Amino acid sequence: MRKRGIRVQVWLNKEENTRLHTSAQKAGLSQEGYLRSLINDYVPKELPPPDYFSMTRELHAIGGNLNQIAAKANATGHIDKTVFQYEANRLRKAVQDIIEAVTAPERRT
Repeated sequence: MRKRGIRVQVWLNKEENTRLHTSAQKAGLSQEGYLRSLINDYVPKELPPPDYFSMTRELHAIGGNLNQIAAKANATGHIDKTVFQYEANRLRKAVQDIIEAVTAPERRT
């Protein structure tokens, strides 16, 4: 069953239609989805560059390596746990900041 039961028809001129189509395409959304985001006070961001996902995969791999190093170091007792934890948190924060900066929609003010 359809989630939305109300149909809205909007008439646009050629320039407005082109801008809507271009903006929606840049955001990777349908025109309807783009408009719904705007109605809900979110401005969709453009799709990230193609290397964005490979960069985040690499950062996640580094995080995995840090976890393996930590496990081994904890077993042998040859690492400063505070320093490692600080670096691991820094890495997590960097990944989160990249994801938010590139993909998360911003609330309109």
